[in-house]
Amino acid sequence: MESTTSEKILDTAQALVVAGGYNGFSYADISDAIGIRKASIHHHFATKAELVTVMVDRYTRQARAGLKSLSQHIPAPVDQLQAYLGYWQTCILDASQPFCVCAMLAAEMQMLPEGVASHVRAHFRNLAGWLTSVLEAGAEQGLFRLDNPPEEEAQILMASVHGAMLSARALGDPNLFLAIVSPQIARLRA
Repeated sequence: MESTTSEKILDTAQALVVAGGYNGFSYADISDAIGIRKASIHHHFATKAELVTVMVDRYTRQARAGLKSLSQHIPAPVDQLQAYLGYWQTCILDASQPFCVCAMLAAEMQMLPEGVASHVRAHFRNLAGWLTSVLEAGAEQGLFRLDNPPEEEAQILMASVHGAMLSARALGDPNLFLAIVSPQIARLRA
């Protein structure tokens, strides 16, 4: 099935945000990348803020669906967490998704339009909620030892994952991701 123009615009915008952030691209960049006029982009997304908001919502839906699938198909909380980390490790190693688009946007939070910022915050709340539920289930089953409340442990883990992405990217070493995140998982295991 061929992508719609809107999907091509969203895909391109997402790649551009991952590469350079919200302020690192313009409609001219999208126009050049997919060979359509800027006016055509404005027809689909009147403003850059609207475009990025729709992109973040799409990304959040995809992430939510992926996390739900992990929860449904992988019964053990430890394995769910490993699958989540494995997803990012693979993406970083093969550069298919070297960075979370919402993490990139979060780095620019103070410069984002409020509408975009609120959707980025919603993504992180959703991810933190999933991580909290996995950690709670693992603790109840005696698989995880939590030194802090599950919500705090979820925030620590989320920060570790995104920090590991940043370090791997900054130093050009994809293997740093697992080197940084593995000790966090080892610490959690009971």
